[in-house]
Amino acid sequence: MIDAVATIGAGQAAAVAVRTMRRAGFDGRIEMIGDEPDRPYQRPPLSKEYLASGDDEGLFLLPERWCEENDVRLRLGQPAVRISAADAGVELADGTLVAADAVLIATGGRPRRLPVAAGARICYLRTIADSDRLRSHLRPGARLIVVGGGFIGSEVAATAHGLGCQVTVVEALAAPLLPVLGPVVGAACARLHQAHGVDLRLAESVAEVSESAAGVVVTTGSGARIEGDVLVAGIGCQPNVEVAARSGLAVGNGVIVDEHCRTSIPNVLAAGDIANHWHPLFGERMRVEHFDNASKQAAAAARSLLGRGGPYADPHWFWSDQYDVNLQYAGHANGADELVVRGSLDDLDFCAFYLRDGLLRAAFGVDRGAEVMAAKELIAGQVRVPAGVLADEDADLAELAEAALLDESLEEELA
Repeated sequence: MIDAVATIGAGQAAAVAVRTMRRAGFDGRIEMIGDEPDRPYQRPPLSKEYLASGDDEGLFLLPERWCEENDVRLRLGQPAVRISAADAGVELADGTLVAADAVLIATGGRPRRLPVAAGARICYLRTIADSDRLRSHLRPGARLIVVGGGFIGSEVAATAHGLGCQVTVVEALAAPLLPVLGPVVGAACARLHQAHGVDLRLAESVAEVSESAAGVVVTTGSGARIEGDVLVAGIGCQPNVEVAARSGLAVGNGVIVDEHCRTSIPNVLAAGDIANHWHPLFGERMRVEHFDNASKQAAAAARSLLGRGGPYADPHWFWSDQYDVNLQYAGHANGADELVVRGSLDDLDFCAFYLRDGLLRAAFGVDRGAEVMAAKELIAGQVRVPAGVLADEDADLAELAEAALLDESLEEELA
C-alpha cells in the first residue's frame, strides 16, 4: 500500500507524474523535492520564446493554487542526497528525512562543459537563470558564438539571429544533428542556417577559448580565430545520476529502468532525461532528452507506481522551431539502412523517412508535421509501407495509419 510519494526533481517529468497521480485518484501525501529555487517550469521556451522576450507567461507548471488544492508540497532549493530504503524516505542535504513509500527520480541532467572555457562570457543553457543571463548579451549587432549544432545550439542560433545578432556556429561534426539525422538530412539543416546568414563552421573543434572584458575568442582545431561578444555551448547533457548512485540504484548513461519505468530497487521509479529505459518497440535501451518523452514517460511511471501501467512503448516525438520553419522528428533512426525523401531537400520542404530492413523506424520533416505524426502511428503499429508510397506526395499517410489502427488490410490501400 502506497500512502506517500516523493519526487526527486521538480521539473517537467515530476510535475506531469504528480498531476497524473492526482487525476488517477491517488489521495496520499505527495512531496516534490527540487534543487532549483523556481517552481516547476518548462524548458523548451528557454532557447526560443523566453530567451527572445523574457516573458514567462505559460512557462510555469502546477500553479500554487493547484498545489494547495491538491495537497502537493514543494520543497524547492532543497537538494536530495539519497534514497534511504531502511528509513523509507529521501534524505535531504540539510539532514531532513522526507518519508515516502515510493519515489520517482526525475533529476534530469546538466549541460556538458567545455574543458577549455570558463568565465562571465561563457554561457550554458538549462535553467531560467541561464536563459536570463544569455539574453542579457543578445542585442542587435552582438556577436554570438554557438559551440554545438544540435537542437539546443540550433535553436539558440535561430533565436539570436531573430534578435539581430551576428551568429557563428562551430560544430565538430560534418553536419548539424548528424548522429540523429545522418549526412543527407543534416546537410539540409546546414543549408537552413546558411540561408539565414549564419556563419556555420563544420568539422571544426574548439581548441582554445580566451576571454577578456571586451569579448571572447575561439581558436579552432584548424587554427581559425573567431571573435565574439559571448559564447554559448550546447554540446550535450550529462544525466544527474549522483542521488541514484548513492542510493544503490543501477546506473549507466542515466538510471537503468525497465519498460515500466522501474529501477533496480522496489518502489523506486525514474522518468525523463535521467531514465535509460528499455524500449520494447525498438528492442534496445535509450535515454531521451525531449519534452514530449519527459511528459509521456512520467505519466507512464505514475501509472506504474499506482499499479495501473503497461509497458512504455511510445515511439518518441519532438519538435524544434528555428527561424521561420517547424522541424519535427518521430521514432528512432538508429541502424537505419534506407532513406526515403518525400518533397524537396533543396527547397527545405520535405519529410525524410528512415527504414531498417524495410520497416519504418523514424521520420523527420520540415514544415511537414502532419506527415511526421502519421509516420509516428505507422512506426508504433510496425506497419510496413513501401518506399515508393512514402516518397509519393499524393499518398495519404494519415489514411494508411488510420487503416492500420482499424486493423484494415493495407493491401487494398496500397494497391
